[in-house]
Amino acid sequence: MTTVTLIGTRLAEEGVEFVYNGESAACEGCPYRSQCLNLTEGRKYRVTGIRENASTLDCAVHDAGVTAVEVEPTPVRANVATSSAYSGSRAALEGPCPHTSCPSHEYCEPAGASFDEEYRIDEVVGDPPHDYCVLDRDLSLVEFEAPEDS
Repeated sequence: MTTVTLIGTRLAEEGVEFVYNGESAACEGCPYRSQCLNLTEGRKYRVTGIRENASTLDCAVHDAGVTAVEVEPTPVRANVATSSAYSGSRAALEGPCPHTSCPSHEYCEPAGASFDEEYRIDEVVGDPPHDYCVLDRDLSLVEFEAPEDS
């Protein structure tokens, strides 16, 4: 489902994905708070449209101001235990990984997913990008279903 929100003009381009991090201290007292702070914190979104004739509004967080866009929650690719990697099933992330140079790190600790939640698997993509897991985890790359915004 599409939601209209305000984001920094530098991000306001169709297809751009971002994780909404919630309110900044600089948001206090802003007259546009209700239009900016209407997404779910920690969730990954994709810009699906730019509002025509939308004004650029001053913002204490974004140096070039904010503008109105349409966004929707987007799926998250992640590595999960191969034993849990079935389309339609629910799975959780295996846990933190200190090996930031591993080609799979971005999927073991994906932006937009947390370790304390289970997610419905929409698709099993296949093998993860690494050749060998230093933590000896047997992992598969999956795509979690995009959650519904409430």
